[in-house]
Amino acid sequence: MRELKQLEQENPEFSDSDSPTKKVGGKAKRQAGVLVRHNVPMLSLQDVFSKEEVMKFVEEMQEQLQDPEFVVEYKIDGLSMSLRYENGTLKLAETRGDGINFGEDVTENAKVIPDVRQKLKDSPEYLEVRGEVYMTNEDFEAVNAMQELSGKKPFANPRNCAAGTLRQLDPSITKDRKLSMFVFNIQQVRGIALETHTQGYEFLKKQGIPVIDGYRVCKTGKEVWDAIEEISENRGNLSYDIDGAVVKVNRYSDREILGATSKVPRWAVAYKYPPEERESVLREIELSVGRTGRITPTAIFDPVRLCGTSVSRATLHNQDFIDELDIGIGDTIVVYKSGEIIPKVKKVIKEKRPAGWVKYELPDVCPVCGEKAARDKDTADLKCTNANCPAQLERNIINFVGRDAMDIKGFGTVYIEELVRKDYIKNIADIYDLKNHRDVLIEEGIIGREKNTDKLLLAIEKSKENDAYKLLTGLGIPNVGKAAARAIMKKCKNFDALLLASSESLQEVDDIGEVSADCIRSFFDREENKEQIERLKQAGVNMECLEQESEDARLKGLTFVITGTLPNMDRKAAAAKVESLGGKVTGSVSKKTNYLLAGENAGSKLAKAQELGIPVLSEEEFLKMTEEEK
Repeated sequence: MRELKQLEQENPEFSDSDSPTKKVGGKAKRQAGVLVRHNVPMLSLQDVFSKEEVMKFVEEMQEQLQDPEFVVEYKIDGLSMSLRYENGTLKLAETRGDGINFGEDVTENAKVIPDVRQKLKDSPEYLEVRGEVYMTNEDFEAVNAMQELSGKKPFANPRNCAAGTLRQLDPSITKDRKLSMFVFNIQQVRGIALETHTQGYEFLKKQGIPVIDGYRVCKTGKEVWDAIEEISENRGNLSYDIDGAVVKVNRYSDREILGATSKVPRWAVAYKYPPEERESVLREIELSVGRTGRITPTAIFDPVRLCGTSVSRATLHNQDFIDELDIGIGDTIVVYKSGEIIPKVKKVIKEKRPAGWVKYELPDVCPVCGEKAARDKDTADLKCTNANCPAQLERNIINFVGRDAMDIKGFGTVYIEELVRKDYIKNIADIYDLKNHRDVLIEEGIIGREKNTDKLLLAIEKSKENDAYKLLTGLGIPNVGKAAARAIMKKCKNFDALLLASSESLQEVDDIGEVSADCIRSFFDREENKEQIERLKQAGVNMECLEQESEDARLKGLTFVITGTLPNMDRKAAAAKVESLGGKVTGSVSKKTNYLLAGENAGSKLAKAQELGIPVLSEEEFLKMTEEEK
């Protein structure tokens, strides 16, 4: 440091504002939620799924443009980030955000990513590039190993891990997790002249900026498809995950002619490969019992790597599904990930079937309590017939204390299992009697010592004040989730009226059909459930609907789906806003969906909405729709 100071004193031309002699030690922490306006929209790409769609795109470009060139390159499975340089110096890094107007400032974190250059060798007046932040498979495995050592939940896949890491408040965490970045587009440039996408790549390489490697320039549809297939053949050899191939028009002047829609550029498409498949050997079928008594078989097989993660389990649903697959222990199976997320068994390779093979049959007894298991009428479900089965009770309690139900914070699964095992909890109402066992619970250390025990007991007491719809949700009645429970309680007003409500009157509630109404009526007709409700009432649990009907019902009759990370809002707050204005929020996109509220990393729901032509709202557009009228 002394030598550097001396050098700068003697040679002032070497000194600038970035010199270590001008900086105070320490790291600046990123501020959460600081939004910046996009200079250039960070649009998504139009997805295509077949050779015919690719060829159609190429033909359309050839009809509209004079002798176009195409670039085919990897579609990295990460998250988008733009970098802005002024006179060769990095000034801002931003996430995609809503893609149109705003992104989040992540400059401090971007600076600790080795692939992000803070200074360029050449110094154009202004340069904005867009790239994909990702994790190599090796770095992802290392992070998950550390998560497990620390007793934390491992990340589901490299993309999720990279997304969470880039938005960390402490840049040192981002640095430790070793993010990487490829740049895939020059968004805007002033001070140099570039004619094509590939010229832009050559310029960026000279600046030391990593660009998508393995790209090919093509002239014909056949060349484009050959390049896509070549990428498919090599994807298993890459050190990172890709989820497709991108086809882009090469000349910037052609891109200007084509322009963009409000959502996607017209000069590029993303070809999505069919789901990646792997062979494995089925070693075991594990049985679990849900809170309704449903027995679910799960395939346990030799671990295989799919879409960036190691997979060794997949549900087999029920006996009908097992029969359809014709599956047994020792079979060689083909496994894939539905939507690149959920592991599934596709088929059995019967030619590799072992000697002595026997098709698997679900047992007719519960694997937890040993009581009789029977198939539900008109369904494929096999259920335990013992209402007091410990597995059902544990899951009922887990549902009851969960966030969407009574939301008793700190009431973890481990505590529930131990309290059920030691007979402190035999049904839901027993939760509110735990305070009578305080001293014994502290002595036995089931919940912890005095401080932890009192904290949980206080949370249990606090839950008595909840709106009655949360209690109804927590009872775990089939076909009655949070939205249905809320609508039912708004109609019935209290539990006394609900217990007397007929199946016909319940069907007057929106989205409550005959099956749901019969489930509710059947639940409250059972004597043990009536007794449980009476005990909860005697314990002081609120039985009244507390929500007031809003005079402003401008969203009445409209159904919303909310997905992705919103720039400024919590998804629960957005859902509450919709419901307060008479609208409904559901979890999946369908033809009945009126609007999709989409944030960053919207994923398959956004693709589905675009496919169905459902309007997609940014957070800003949603707030304009729902803001109070002046």
